[in-house]
Amino acid sequence: MISIKIEDDYTNVAVLGEFTLEDMKELEDHAIYQIRMHGNPSVLLDLRDMLGYTLDVAWEELKFTRTHGREFGRVAVVTDNQWIAWIAWLESLFTDAEIEVFGNYDEALAWVKPVPGPAGPPTANT
Repeated sequence: MISIKIEDDYTNVAVLGEFTLEDMKELEDHAIYQIRMHGNPSVLLDLRDMLGYTLDVAWEELKFTRTHGREFGRVAVVTDNQWIAWIAWLESLFTDAEIEVFGNYDEALAWVKPVPGPAGPPTANT
């Protein structure tokens, strides 16, 4: 099962239980929408409750990353699974997105959300 919430400045994705091909297709649809509407979306991918995934999901993810990997901003992966962390590192080789792995959800959230810029141009004090 997958939960996808579109926030103002990032997409929050949580995988619960088995990550299925249907879940992957749903994630792809949301990601493509975000790319078209906002360009270079950032994603918080919470995999702490993921129990596993099948080979067809891995293959689909690889194809999607090869096609759209350059169209993402930051991708924060939350997991304590070393295999998932290694896969995230490997995928970072095939994309321009900044991918970071976190063991702590709050740290991942702080990293993935954009830092607000200054409210306007600086003013000179006279």
